[in-house]
Amino acid sequence: MKTLFRFFVIFQVVTGLMACSTVGKINSKNEPKVWIETTEGTIVVKLYNETSLHRDNFVKLVKQKFYDGVLFHRVIADFMIQGGDPDSKSAKPDVELGNGDVGYTIPAEFRTPAIYHKKGALAAARTGDSENPTKASSGCQFYIVEGKIFTDAELDKMQANKIARFGVNDSTYKFSANARNDYKTIGGTPHLDGNYTVFGEVIKGIHVVDKISKVKTNALDRPIEDVRIKKMRMIK
Repeated sequence: MKTLFRFFVIFQVVTGLMACSTVGKINSKNEPKVWIETTEGTIVVKLYNETSLHRDNFVKLVKQKFYDGVLFHRVIADFMIQGGDPDSKSAKPDVELGNGDVGYTIPAEFRTPAIYHKKGALAAARTGDSENPTKASSGCQFYIVEGKIFTDAELDKMQANKIARFGVNDSTYKFSANARNDYKTIGGTPHLDGNYTVFGEVIKGIHVVDKISKVKTNALDRPIEDVRIKKMRMIK
């Protein structure tokens, strides 16, 4: 899985939208929450009900304690922190990681423009388009968005390029009012919208994500000093 993110989520959730400002209303009732204890601090995420395949798979793996001991093996400042490779649990220093998996993928669950890559978004990693044209997600590897802040002009250009490439006036590639506001204030990775499945977000401990995103890394984007997930547990 070496092509995970190497270059910078299939149906629409909302029909008959009356205005962009109505986009982004998420069903937050009974969203599962997960406690992630890392060597750098604690992060709490909630999982979206709208992406049920990814939600249920993540819950299953957490309950199996699959993520206990894995590393954040790929960290890129102002972009994201990636983990979930089972091979990372006992990996020696400087070994390239990112190929470990659970033997299955998850169908893409794109919910843009309602759900998008704002700072703190929890999303599924995947292999590249050439070998994965359906953009199916890894069964276990995930990333948390750090991102950066964008201007309206930058978002306009990005949106126009995406529509030209993927579909004329396709709402999947149009930024909602909520998304624009977030990308201009807290930041994110808008170029990933409609290409990777976002299935949750950080609700506590974003400062820990910030801290991890700034650690020193080698040429493979692996932290020089291991950043490990000590354990993940469901919050009841």
